[in-house]
Amino acid sequence: MSFPYLSVLGGLPLVGAVLLALLPRSRSAMAATVALGTSLITLVLGVVVGLQFDAGAAGFQLSEQVDWIPSLGVHYALGVDGIGLTLVLLTVVLTPVVILASWHDGDAGRWSTNSFFAWMLALEGLAIGVFAATDVFLFYVLFEATLIPIYFLIGGFGGGQRSYAAVKFLLYSLFGGLLMLASVVGLYVVSAEAGAPSYLLSDLMDVTMGESTGRLLFAGFFIAFAVKAPMFPLHTWLPDAAQSATPGTSVLLVSILDKIGTFGMIRFCLGLFPEASQWASPVVIALATFSVLYGALVAIGQTDMRRLVAYTSVSHFGFIVLGIFVFTSQGGSGSTLYMFNHGLSTAALFLVTGMLIQRRGSAEIADFGGVQKVAPVLAGVFLVAGLSSLSLPGLSPFVSEFLVLVGTFRTSVVAAAVATLGIVLAALYILLMYQRTMNGPLHESAAAIPDLRLRERLALAPVLGLIVILGFFPQPLLEVIDPAVGATLEQVGVEQPKPDVPLTAADEEQP
Repeated sequence: MSFPYLSVLGGLPLVGAVLLALLPRSRSAMAATVALGTSLITLVLGVVVGLQFDAGAAGFQLSEQVDWIPSLGVHYALGVDGIGLTLVLLTVVLTPVVILASWHDGDAGRWSTNSFFAWMLALEGLAIGVFAATDVFLFYVLFEATLIPIYFLIGGFGGGQRSYAAVKFLLYSLFGGLLMLASVVGLYVVSAEAGAPSYLLSDLMDVTMGESTGRLLFAGFFIAFAVKAPMFPLHTWLPDAAQSATPGTSVLLVSILDKIGTFGMIRFCLGLFPEASQWASPVVIALATFSVLYGALVAIGQTDMRRLVAYTSVSHFGFIVLGIFVFTSQGGSGSTLYMFNHGLSTAALFLVTGMLIQRRGSAEIADFGGVQKVAPVLAGVFLVAGLSSLSLPGLSPFVSEFLVLVGTFRTSVVAAAVATLGIVLAALYILLMYQRTMNGPLHESAAAIPDLRLRERLALAPVLGLIVILGFFPQPLLEVIDPAVGATLEQVGVEQPKPDVPLTAADEEQP
């Protein structure tokens, strides 16, 4: 391409972050305005990038490639297929929503409001780079760099045990990152032995490696992504982080940053190690199925709303990983669509619970009751966000969850049947939380809770609108996703099973 769309798209938020760092600390209102303006400009460019994309093509588009470290075969290489583009669009859509919803959340932090919004913009730019990187070394650098903004957002602007939560998140992530680094070094050795060292995905996909080597390298990548996803038993950092972070930070963490884990499983585990992916699939499917049930069951027993929402995400990520490793077109497309839709529903749920907690001064479910009597709009948004989280038909997560289950049934009836129980449990944890907080007698301490303000309604409206629109009309995203999923399955070497259609009498008479 003559114009570097992806570099500009990822660079704009980083430039905005630098501008915020240079603003006087006393200009907090200006900092929020600059951050929102930068994110909206990035959103507009993201839409332009989406319009430039050819939905019918399976390969990388809008590609950029420049030699970075020639002696190591490292390139500054960007490009997006349908899977990467979907997550780039999710990033540029949610960032302005988070900034608008978090307008005053940085005022009480350990550092200035400028820093709060600067870290948010930095995370947006780095996440775009991660989803667009087509060089493994570049991906690894950006993958690790995304830890920095989240660490400071939790540790500097969260509440409660924010330092403990930030350090726990960092240690888990660094553990996974070190394992990935070992595999990245291993890829250099493998590619060098094959002829010339290269970290380009296009080159590495053609490299032949030994069975044991491929499985070891796969393990390094997969464990790092399982920490990020998060999957049982590497998930324990998430509830602590969600409990301590601001609502906006939780959205950026769960709706965007954690998607790097499942995105990496598709892009690198399946793309670079097809044999190892098939070898590990029975264990991964078992862990994913267990995560679905475990996250849902633990969510039911939570008394803190933030921890409850965090455990629902453990369950939902189990569905996403399950769809990836059943190796069917429905499962793969459903997983990618689920990443987008889960980002929307979880963003709405974290934001509206955060607004509720901020008004009451408590996150304990027992401290609420009858809120719909004094804040009907807030209660209505809470209900829609909760119903989307339990995948109600007509809302966007239903389509993706249905596709994952259809794809899973074609590979493993047992896994699909067990995972289906997660849907029943989701109804329990969402409806029980809604009933205890919004219905019943008005809790005396909740009587003064005000309804949603105009700014908060404007922040939530786009997310709720997309949840409804994509619930009835998901085809535009699926048309972008399907070709990339097909190319990934072809790389894995999986042949799609054909449905058994009984022959009619007319068919039998034909020659």
